[in-house]
Amino acid sequence: MTPRVRILLFATVGAYFAQITLPLFGQLMVFVPRLILIRPWTIVGYMFLHGGLMHLAFNMLALYFFGPRVEDRLGPTRFTVLYFLSGISGALLSFAFAFSSNIIGASAGVFGVMLAFAYYWPRDEILIWGILPVQARVLVIVTTVLALWSGLSGSRGGVADFAHLGGYLGAFLYLKWTERTRHEFRRKAQAAPPIRTTGSRTPPKVDLTNVHELNKEEVNRILDKISSQGIGSLTPEEKMFLSNFVPPDDRIPPVS
Repeated sequence: MTPRVRILLFATVGAYFAQITLPLFGQLMVFVPRLILIRPWTIVGYMFLHGGLMHLAFNMLALYFFGPRVEDRLGPTRFTVLYFLSGISGALLSFAFAFSSNIIGASAGVFGVMLAFAYYWPRDEILIWGILPVQARVLVIVTTVLALWSGLSGSRGGVADFAHLGGYLGAFLYLKWTERTRHEFRRKAQAAPPIRTTGSRTPPKVDLTNVHELNKEEVNRILDKISSQGIGSLTPEEKMFLSNFVPPDDRIPPVS
């Protein structure tokens, strides 16, 4: 398991046992749409409650299978944002379309992780009940259609259909946003003035005493990379990052 998936699994299981042993805990965390302004923390807190062991097991099993690969792709921070943003968007969509229904469960966050998995690996096959192979993109499409049909029909059976749909929607918008910001960062990195070096493996002058501790390790890593592999081995992102710590005199102005 990856670090954030492990934390979410233990935190959710621990919260479930707190829920069944301390009834007040569950009452304070359940998302009640009409009380959203009075108990705003419940737009996240409800994700740690569950209606029973099977409900908990289904969500945690899905997180265990889909989460690590998505976290490896996005990184721990963005994965965490994706998970909780999906949960929040699930609560908000439930507030908009299922105002009279109280919501518990990690399903919205888990559905967001499933959407991310299908977004990056759409043709990967998933075995439903360990038997039926279904492509990830097909699974998302089918569950979206079923949730829409069930939600518009009244969401019988106690299923939070709009929370599921909100999880999909929040994850999709977040992935599109991160993709756009990544392309914008790459464009700026490629347009940044190149770093002047006296040789392909001669690192530029950097005064490490003026580099914040949070950035020092990454700066040293990049300088070591230049020493061992040459300036040409740096990615556009690494060049842009290092340019923030190189004196202006060591930069080559762009040719107009």
